[in-house]
Amino acid sequence: MKGNTTISEFEGKVAIVTGGARGQGAAEARAFAAAGAAVMIGDILDAEGQHLAAEIGGQATYHHLDVTDESAWIGAVAECERRFGRLDVLVNNAGIVSFNRIADTSLEEFQRVVGTNLTGVFLGIKSACGLMGRSGGGAIVNISSINGIRAGGRTHAYTSSKWGLRGLTKAAAVDLADQNIRVNAILPGVIDTAMVHGGDASTSEIEARWLPNLLVKRLGAVEDIAQAVLFLAGDRAGFITGADLVVDGGWTVPVRPGEG
Repeated sequence: MKGNTTISEFEGKVAIVTGGARGQGAAEARAFAAAGAAVMIGDILDAEGQHLAAEIGGQATYHHLDVTDESAWIGAVAECERRFGRLDVLVNNAGIVSFNRIADTSLEEFQRVVGTNLTGVFLGIKSACGLMGRSGGGAIVNISSINGIRAGGRTHAYTSSKWGLRGLTKAAAVDLADQNIRVNAILPGVIDTAMVHGGDASTSEIEARWLPNLLVKRLGAVEDIAQAVLFLAGDRAGFITGADLVVDGGWTVPVRPGEG
């Protein structure tokens, strides 16, 4: 059925999800498996990743993957080909954040964030596009952020990486079009994950801070992002490439005083 994500839409397809051991990535892995795909969960959180793969069962598998390591990427894609014989979807979900003033940020800290959030995605696209092209094409979905279209306080490394990721997405869409590979970005807003909670902030504290900025009066759920990923990865988005899909509950919609 064309209008809905059904088991048949991803039946026989293979997806790699990075940062897939927990949070958004885990929801994405579960969603692909539920829609019929075989899923490789890539992460450095081995115990959590292995547990998730066992929980999903079927054709879910876990592979240790440091996205900043090109040789690790080459190994992951080779294992995907050995195990499944093809690759149809890559979700570059792995990401980290740091909070600091520019004057207090070391070069190492800045490079660590950019290395994971931007260079890691470049390495993933570079490593995966060959197998994806040989499989007849596919879809790459990069997880950016609303900090890719607006600045965040004390998040200059994160914001820089997420703006850069949008540019990489568009450039890759142009470069890979002749291989029948679509490349798009999702820009999540405030999603109820460990990254948003930071230290020990409770959900009620997070809601008190962020809900006034949202038109949809709830925090985003990991399933909201997973469903957006499924859409961009599937046939229903077959005419969409090089695009940004903002999933933020209206955070970035300009609202004048008294209108919200």
